Amino acid sequence: MDTSAADAGTASTYFSDFAAALRYWRGKRGLSQLRLSLDSGISQRHLSFLETGRAQPGRDLIVKLGIVLDIPLRQRNAMLLAAGFAPAYRERALSDPEMGAVMQALDFMLAQQAPYPALVVDRLWNLVMHNAPAARLMRWLLGMPADAAIPRDGSVNVLKLMLDPNGVRPHLANWEDVATDLLQWVQREAMGDGPGSEATRLLEELMALPGIAGAARQPNLERAALPFLPMQLRKDGVALNLFTTITTLGTPHDVTVHELRLESFFPADEASRAWFLA
Repeated sequence: MDTSAADAGTASTYFSDFAAALRYWRGKRGLSQLRLSLDSGISQRHLSFLETGRAQPGRDLIVKLGIVLDIPLRQRNAMLLAAGFAPAYRERALSDPEMGAVMQALDFMLAQQAPYPALVVDRLWNLVMHNAPAARLMRWLLGMPADAAIPRDGSVNVLKLMLDPNGVRPHLANWEDVATDLLQWVQREAMGDGPGSEATRLLEELMALPGIAGAARQPNLERAALPFLPMQLRKDGVALNLFTTITTLGTPHDVTVHELRLESFFPADEASRAWFLA
């Protein structure tokens, strides 16, 4: 099902009009009107008129500014709608036949990550795919039966699962540090979407969890000498130290594809590596 018009229509309410959206994204990227003029080939005078509403943009100009300002595809659709144009980028469901090649590529990458866990999430960290080691790890941490199904329909939010006191958090020894880093991902999405967005609501839900607001206000800058923040999992006498990488798909022209993230987990020490291999 193509849901681009509905989703982008909701997104367009985050800004009062195209001029407000353009001012926001230029400021977010830290560009002066002169620099944006040089990068886009649009005169500074015309950009000024666009930002004050004295001039109305054409469809191609909006798309061009979206590329130059590196605006997410979802927000480019919102800007087009705010200016009275149809969305330029579709949003296909993962079950769409046209997404077959993408799904095959993701399945291949998930399989190659074994014996280590890997997940595919959307921009709000809703779980849409996972490999078998990830399912086994989640079942173990959550005390689930060995044959329990792990949903792949976006109904499980990985950030909520990690930070909820009734989820993985009791087994996450350094959950305060992990929470600080994870919240930054949602904060970036919320800044891009604006007030009232799904990302903003998710951030509010996460901040309302016990202890999260305090942890977010106190980032730990005195960490060990590792070049990354490990996730320190502790359960049943097992100590696992993991770090993650995030992979995105290149040259996306679809909102769904643009927002997919492949998170791969790797052992941060030899003991953790041996546990997964065993």
